Amino acid sequence: MEAESDAANIKSEEANLENQDLSFLQATVSAFLSENGWYLLILGVGVYLLIQHLSKKRPNQDQNSTSAASQVVLSPDAMSVVRRQEALEASRRKMQAELDAKAAEFKEKQQRVEEEKRRQKIEMWESIQEGKSYKGNVKLAQNTDEAAGSSTVLKPKTDKKPLRSSGYNPLSGGGGGGGTCSWRPGRRGPSAGG
Repeated sequence: MEAESDAANIKSEEANLENQDLSFLQATVSAFLSENGWYLLILGVGVYLLIQHLSKKRPNQDQNSTSAASQVVLSPDAMSVVRRQEALEASRRKMQAELDAKAAEFKEKQQRVEEEKRRQKIEMWESIQEGKSYKGNVKLAQNTDEAAGSSTVLKPKTDKKPLRSSGYNPLSGGGGGGGTCSWRPGRRGPSAGG
């Protein structure tokens, strides 16, 4: 009986050892993961991204080395992009030329205006030296220059209505524009009741 009991004990101990080994391994792995789980996750993501980067780089290297001659021939999409860029550059040059022309025209106009002002000052000075009145001559010259310089003449407005009647005073309390509004503050003092 003892042999049978020893054999049964050995079998149960072996089963316990197998279960104990697996439970020990499970406890060890779970402890390791609980302590270093985030580090392992970050390491795994880093390795994945590195592999993706290297796999993208490798086909580009093979393509660059084998197709150096094929780069000269452009695809239809690339041709349309090149044409669009050339058209854009041409329109930019055209707009810049128009802007340069307008700037030159404005500069010439400014020089003419300055020259005219200088000429009027000289005429005014000469008329003062001769003892003549210069105000009338200068105003007449300015009016002719303004009429010649601008095609539309602006008329001063003469039909101006006043916003309020001349007798209006907001502090007066009645009269001019107050109308029927006659608000007065309430009585001061303690409230009635109580």
